[in-house]
Amino acid sequence: MMRAGRWLALGVLAVVALAFLAWSAMALWYHAGEPLASRIALVASWLAMIAVASSLRWRYPRLCWAMIALLFVGFSAWWWSIEPRNDRKWAADVSRIVTGRHEGRIATLENVRDFDWTSRDVFVERWTTEHYDLADLSSMDVTLSYWGIDAIAHTLVSFGFSDGRHVVFSVEIRRQWDEEFSSLAGFFKSYELALIAATERDILYLRTNIRKEDVYLYPIDIPRKAMQTLFVEYVDEGNDLTWNPAFYNTLTANCTTVVFDLAKMIGPGLPTDWRILLSGYLPGYLRDQKVLPWEGSIGALRQRAAITAKAGRLSPDDDYSKSIRAGR
Repeated sequence: MMRAGRWLALGVLAVVALAFLAWSAMALWYHAGEPLASRIALVASWLAMIAVASSLRWRYPRLCWAMIALLFVGFSAWWWSIEPRNDRKWAADVSRIVTGRHEGRIATLENVRDFDWTSRDVFVERWTTEHYDLADLSSMDVTLSYWGIDAIAHTLVSFGFSDGRHVVFSVEIRRQWDEEFSSLAGFFKSYELALIAATERDILYLRTNIRKEDVYLYPIDIPRKAMQTLFVEYVDEGNDLTWNPAFYNTLTANCTTVVFDLAKMIGPGLPTDWRILLSGYLPGYLRDQKVLPWEGSIGALRQRAAITAKAGRLSPDDDYSKSIRAGR
């Protein structure tokens, strides 16, 4: 039994060591920068140092463990020294984080994005300051935008006002001007977080008509007071990210988990669910929580919520927000 326990412990230790080795190598890979040769050289050097330390285990066990401990401490010190920043050269569409203030019923948002998109890379950049009367807040929608597998979608929340205006809050990866997004890199402090506030004719049109993503708009049925509280929480979150930058994480700090964290502030009893991480299945969670005013199967809900085809039929003079809601 003692021998079996020893082998089990060694097996667990080996799995942990291999997991750390793979994780640390990938962390170095994504932070080594360009060119490719630099990445290869850095990761190869790291693996070589660990291999040399491990090779001493039988003849010089104390030296072996001392070297491994030194490498672990050094790597940990480097990893925790990486801090998020707000002063990089950002891509234009995430160059500004929404900020604002609320005084009584009136919420003022600065840096509301309202771009005119011709293609992914061609657009007219426009940022505005908007004033909203929270007493006129009349609707709330959760938008899911799919670009690949069914399990993963980008989550956006749109607030509608009685004057016909809609403002969408979207937790986005704050890319630098020359960066491309990688879900894998998102585990390794590769991107900061940005909270974007935008018009629907900007941020939803970009997904339905420019990127040709599969987009669904689900109405949310909660009391107006709760909608107002969540709206204000978004404003406060934007202010906080402006002064206290944070890293995006593909698993723990993404577009859906941040929305859920905000929602818990107004409904502490909201249960955690695997569908929050696999955001493509979020409609089922919303239905189970009885915040969707529609009934039916998930397939029926998706069909009713689909807006990409509607948006594709729009003419330049059409009201985008009104048109994507036609027939609902």
